Amino acid sequence: MTAARLPLRFACGKYDRMEALRMGEVAAEGIDLDYLAIEEPREIFDRMVGELAFDLSELSASEFICQEDRGRNPFVAIPVFPSRAFRHGFVFVNRQKGIAKPKDLEGKRIGVALYTQTAAIWVRGHLADLGVDLSTIRWVEGAVEKPGAHGSPHPLPILKQAPIEPNRSGRSLSDLLAAGEIDALIGARQPDSLRTHPERVARLFPDYRSVERDYYRRSRVHPIMHLVAIRKELYREHPWIAERLYRAFTAAKDWALEKMRYSVSQRYMLPFLYADIDEIDELFGGDPWPYGLAPNRPTLEALMRHMVEQDFIAKPLPLERLFVLEG
Repeated sequence: MTAARLPLRFACGKYDRMEALRMGEVAAEGIDLDYLAIEEPREIFDRMVGELAFDLSELSASEFICQEDRGRNPFVAIPVFPSRAFRHGFVFVNRQKGIAKPKDLEGKRIGVALYTQTAAIWVRGHLADLGVDLSTIRWVEGAVEKPGAHGSPHPLPILKQAPIEPNRSGRSLSDLLAAGEIDALIGARQPDSLRTHPERVARLFPDYRSVERDYYRRSRVHPIMHLVAIRKELYREHPWIAERLYRAFTAAKDWALEKMRYSVSQRYMLPFLYADIDEIDELFGGDPWPYGLAPNRPTLEALMRHMVEQDFIAKPLPLERLFVLEG
C-alpha cells in the first residue's frame, strides 16, 4: 500500500522557477502540494501574516526578519528565494524637478507603496550607499496605480519612525509623479506614467542595467525580495518537510534553467535571450538564482545592514537563525 502524502497549501506567484512544481513536473517526496498561484504578492503576505491562510508561502524577507527580531515569528523559513531583483532601475523622477543624480533627492517628497516593503529598503540602501541623506526625505505612502493604500499590511513597528504621510489625494502615486506633486517614486514596480508620460517621468539611472551589473560585480549582491516561510506549528509537527520542500524547489529551478536554455525555439519573448544566457554564464556562473545560505550570504548580510541603518532592527541577526536548514 502506498503511504499517504501530507497535503500542504502553498501560495506563490507564477514564477518560471516554480513552474515545474505548479504543473506537477516536479514533486516533493511525501508531500501533496496544492499550489495556489496568486499574482499579487501583497495579497499573499497579508493573508499569510494576518490569517496564517497557507501552510507555506512566499513571504517578504524584511517582514520575516522583523518578526524574527521581535521574537514573535509564527513562521520558519527555508533558503529558497522566489523573488529577487536589482533595484537601481526602480528610482523614478519627475523630469521638471531638477533631479539628475542621487544627492538631488535630498529634501524631496518621494512616493513609495509601503515604507516597510523589502524593495523600498533595498532602494533606500542603494541611495544611502551613494551618499544620499535619507533623513532629509519625506515619504508619501500609497498604491502606485490606484488611489489609497497598498494592500492591508499588518503594522511593522519601526524602531525610529520616519516622516511618512499617507496618500490621501484621491489619485495614484503614478499620477502624482507625472503631475509633479511628488518629486520621485521608488519601490517594486515601474509606474505606468513612465510609459504614458515619458516627457514628464524618467528613471534616475537611465543606463540602469550597467549600474546594476557593476553593483553585482563589486558586491556579489543580487537583492532578495521574498523567501519561503512555513507555519512554525506545522514544521514542529513535521520537521522533515523542510528538507524535502527545499529539494523540490531546487529541482524545479534547475528544470526552469534547462528549459530556458533550449535553443531550437525560444521559450520566452526575449529577442536577445541567448545573449542574456551568455551573460548569466559569465557574470553569475550559470545560476543567477541560487538557493541555500552560503551563496546568498553577501546578499542577506547587505539586506540586514540596510535594515539596521533604516531602523527596522537594532542589530543584524545571525543568518543561521533565519533558516531551519542551510541548503
